Amino acid sequence: MKKILYITLVAGLTFATSCKKGFLDQVPDDRLTLDQTFTTRQTAEKFLANIYSQIPDEFGQRNPNTGRNAGVWTGSSDEAEWVWGFNQCNNMNIGSWDANSGFVNDYWNNFYRGIRSASFFIANIDRVTQDITPQLTVQYKNEARALRAMYYFYLARIYGPVVLLGESVIEPDAPTETLRLPRSSFDECINYIVSELDAAAANLPVNASSNDNYGRITKGMALSYKVQALVLAASPLYNGNTDLANLKNKDGKQLINQTFDASKWKRASDAAKAYITQFVPGTYSLFRKNNAAGNFDPYLSCRDLFIDRFNNEIIMTRVESSIGSRQYEMTPYHNGSNSEVRGSAGLGATQNQVDAFFTANGRTIDDPASGYVRTGSTNFQAPGSPIATDTYNQWVNREPRFYVNITYHNSVWLNTRFGNIITQFNNNGNSGKATGGNDYTVTGYAVRKAQGLGNWNEGNRPVILYRVGNLFLDYVEALNESTPGDPDILNYLNQIRQRAGIPQYGSGAGQIPAPADQAAMRQAIRNERRSELAFENVRYFDTRRWKIAETTDNGPIYGLNITQNLPAFLTVIPFETRTFTKRHYLFPIPAKDVNSDDLMVQNPGW
Repeated sequence: MKKILYITLVAGLTFATSCKKGFLDQVPDDRLTLDQTFTTRQTAEKFLANIYSQIPDEFGQRNPNTGRNAGVWTGSSDEAEWVWGFNQCNNMNIGSWDANSGFVNDYWNNFYRGIRSASFFIANIDRVTQDITPQLTVQYKNEARALRAMYYFYLARIYGPVVLLGESVIEPDAPTETLRLPRSSFDECINYIVSELDAAAANLPVNASSNDNYGRITKGMALSYKVQALVLAASPLYNGNTDLANLKNKDGKQLINQTFDASKWKRASDAAKAYITQFVPGTYSLFRKNNAAGNFDPYLSCRDLFIDRFNNEIIMTRVESSIGSRQYEMTPYHNGSNSEVRGSAGLGATQNQVDAFFTANGRTIDDPASGYVRTGSTNFQAPGSPIATDTYNQWVNREPRFYVNITYHNSVWLNTRFGNIITQFNNNGNSGKATGGNDYTVTGYAVRKAQGLGNWNEGNRPVILYRVGNLFLDYVEALNESTPGDPDILNYLNQIRQRAGIPQYGSGAGQIPAPADQAAMRQAIRNERRSELAFENVRYFDTRRWKIAETTDNGPIYGLNITQNLPAFLTVIPFETRTFTKRHYLFPIPAKDVNSDDLMVQNPGW
């Protein structure tokens, strides 16, 4: 009798079947025989497509429990808040979650499903004999190998040390005792991820063979996760963190190293530099765009990076995404307007994040030389706006990235097909709390990044998971920690600032004095990350790996007084008091797996 192969194989370390769809919307039949699956190229490619389906769709974060691995990262950081109380991010913010929460189980189950399926594919793709070349077999095998390592990275980033299955292919009908597996140390996890990515990248193409293959794993995609993994491992959360001294296996094995190792930062900076040398600017480059007059435009460069599909800054993406849903969440209610420009603004940007953007002269708002004005208003035409509007002074003369990222009261909406629609977030305004019913911003601001210029209800734009701007900032952070004063730090940090249209650091005309020492440079880099990578699912992990979330994500979070009209609307007030303790730095391991595997230890505090 032929053994039946369950295509989706596993749910974490337990077993389940599924019919979820993913990459290319192709999934094999619910179950096929092993011979049927790995005889024809077509069926094997469907199996591989199912492995791809676990790549996170980070535009789908309003409903993270949908099987697309959408994170809870934007609304669970100090960047944003959802209006809808059913969202899992809001539960996290008030500490109402635990090892039995659905999303805690989902990431664990889904990524392990991808890992197990990848291992099964690697072990069996050589069986395919029809309509496939040896070269394509090697490529497919290494795509699966890279995906497997990426899914381990996602698990380690969320849960810390995890279980490494290696090349083992555990059969669907395997007895329970074969699943008694302990967690590997965090360093073992990172070393495995890095070695697997190196091995896979050696056999992957530099570029997709055609537009139809855009989104398939390439050499640059794989190696970008190596950089991210090494930066994560070097960071304070995992590099000599004595707060996790009690995270040990039952045999006493320490899972987080207890002594700071500076060489980890050097390893990360070397990997990032090698990546830049190999791929930038040849394969990837910072996106730059000119205006209609042919002149470089920082605002268009920062905005259209997320609108122009397949531009050369994008390193890693998920082609199929929930962009329509995300744009509904960013488009204000605009009462009385056409449905094309009427949404919810349900994803609100916090005052904390609004205040993090620089002023037009490249300084933080608390710098006496910034020129920042907190009160009053000015008739001001923002970058990208077709007209001037009466604008509260704290939003006047901010850096271009502020206008790319934030929709504020009296700003002009991006879609001008129906005229210049001015967004009003005060209580009785066209997008205010009293007007919108359940659709309004709880902070007085809406997230704008990645919003298109047309109908919010589009569905054909990929979600960017890693790009050159992120790479450069990873590099300068690692370099500042490993080799402070290296000239590359200012070089690559200034490339980010120059593209953003703000003064660079240095001693030349029009420049801002460079940070004086390693600590000052560390803060400057963190400030830059917060502005450049806002709402890109980076801040959540930055505050945790830096071990500052007990400050940034604990206590009051601020917005405007949305229950009032002007001028009281402009008063900054706390809209929520958040709860973050040391146990929240790591997700708990799902309770069902800790209870069923007597070698599995839980993360501290859960």
